[in-house]
Amino acid sequence: MLNKIRSAVTGQSHEVKDPNLPHSAILIPITDCLETPELVLTKRSEFLSRHAGEVCFPGGKWEEGDVSLEHTALREAQEEVGLSPSSVEVLGQTPPVVSRSGLNVTPYVGIIDKQAELTPNPGELDSIFKVPLDYFLDHDNIQAYSIKYNGGSISTPSYRYDGYIIWGLTAYMILDLMNRSFDADLSFKIK
Repeated sequence: MLNKIRSAVTGQSHEVKDPNLPHSAILIPITDCLETPELVLTKRSEFLSRHAGEVCFPGGKWEEGDVSLEHTALREAQEEVGLSPSSVEVLGQTPPVVSRSGLNVTPYVGIIDKQAELTPNPGELDSIFKVPLDYFLDHDNIQAYSIKYNGGSISTPSYRYDGYIIWGLTAYMILDLMNRSFDADLSFKIK
């Protein structure tokens, strides 16, 4: 599995969707277990003013001291889960997306040690959890998730795993990575 991800992502870089919007970056951390690599995800604190309780990847807004968006993703991963930038093998990017809050989000895929000690920053996160990559390749695990937005309702892909709901931009980025790496032809149906 890791070899297919390496082939699909290594050295890839993409332009942001709208250079006039603020920039952010996330890290898609994947453990280096050859038999069953896992995706590392976080659950944001219920006490945050924005995106409280949502499942996401480590990441955040670009800051003036950041030398690149890759630096932003690695800095944020260190701040949020205690992952040292030197312990991440950054492979490359998947295509950036624009969030519903109007941010360019650039995803970086990185390989980390399966034994890496990760600790949630209590000011930002409630928990850190791992999901086997093959879980995301099962068509039956993809569901539509509806949210109220701007007076209407929108549907996004979602996954339910061990009591967590992975939806929205995070689920889109996972679907994109699975399709890109494994030619999985995954999609979700609006019901």
